[in-house]
Amino acid sequence: MGDALGLIETRGLVASIEAADAMVKAANVTLVGCEKVGGGLVTVMVRGDVGAVQAATQAGAEAAKRVGEIISVHVIPRPHAEVNRILESMGGMTD
Repeated sequence: MGDALGLIETRGLVASIEAADAMVKAANVTLVGCEKVGGGLVTVMVRGDVGAVQAATQAGAEAAKRVGEIISVHVIPRPHAEVNRILESMGGMTD
């Protein structure tokens, strides 16, 4: 679906839900999934155009910081096709 993959990792579910909500409201992105990593860490992923994903992850990180702790924020422009295999194995949507 998009040219970029955006990821926000938080400590706790509330911050990740807040991030997801802010991301889809801030830009034209698609929510790919939410993965509970363990130890209280949760990663939220979105796909879309590079600019939209950058705007979305920035908005999501700001929103999540208000209610919890951000561990990491990252945007992968033009992810390799093999990355889709990882998302598929996690149950996330792909192209």
